[in-house]
Amino acid sequence: MRGHCLCGTVKFEIDGDRFKLYQCHCSLCRRQGGSLSNTATIVPDSNFRWLGGEEFISSWKHDRGFRSDFCSICGSPVPNPLRNMPYFWVPAGLFEQGGELEIVAHLCTASKASWDSIPLQGACYDELPNLSEFIALINDLKP
Repeated sequence: MRGHCLCGTVKFEIDGDRFKLYQCHCSLCRRQGGSLSNTATIVPDSNFRWLGGEEFISSWKHDRGFRSDFCSICGSPVPNPLRNMPYFWVPAGLFEQGGELEIVAHLCTASKASWDSIPLQGACYDELPNLSEFIALINDLKP
């Protein structure tokens, strides 16, 4: 599946067309996306390839470790490496076609916005779950 930023400068490709997604409802994710949550997936770096525009990616990192990579032309959030792990975080809104996408989890539900009404689709975590177990859930792996 292919994806790109709003202006089409930053482009990438991921092996496959079926992905499990999550929505994070924390304040950092709300501010990054300007909405009630951030919808994304996590994929092994071996399944991820840049197709162009890497030189236009800027990055900002919060002192708590939150990282936001974005296109320096249009400002769209773009994929970024997941800490020091062999995975990429990929915003779902960048995919060119739908594929088979399923929301399987909601994170940080205890800190959701007061106007956020979380649907009952998938598991709900009050805070961030154990990262290794969460990656296993998203990628159908055994923890």
